[in-house]
Amino acid sequence: MSGLLLGYTGPALLAAAATCAAEIGWLRTGLFRRTEYWLCLAIVFAFQIPVDGWLTHGSTPTVVYNPAHILGVRAPLGIPIEDFLFGFALVTLVLLVWEHTARRDGGRR
Repeated sequence: MSGLLLGYTGPALLAAAATCAAEIGWLRTGLFRRTEYWLCLAIVFAFQIPVDGWLTHGSTPTVVYNPAHILGVRAPLGIPIEDFLFGFALVTLVLLVWEHTARRDGGRR
C-alpha cells in the first residue's frame, strides 16, 4: 500500500483533489459549471489517449510503470488511470489560475 501512496497513485490523487479543493474552497471561478471547460477536457483527453497509449503500450513501451506504484487500472490502450488524474489536475489548475487572474485584473487577459 505504501508503494501506491508514495509511487504514482498518491501524488495523482493528491493533485486531482487539491485542484478540486482549490476551486471549491478558494478560487470559486465557476469553471466546473461551464460547458467550455468540459469540452476543453474532452479535447485534451482525445489527444492524450493516442499519445499516452503510444508511450505506454506495445512490445517495447517508451514509459514503463512499476506495478507496485500504480493501481493497475488501465484505460484505453493500457494507459494507467493515474495519467488521466494528472492530466485533469494540470489542465484544470492552469485554467483556474487563468480565470482567477483575469477576474482579479478586471477581466483583462
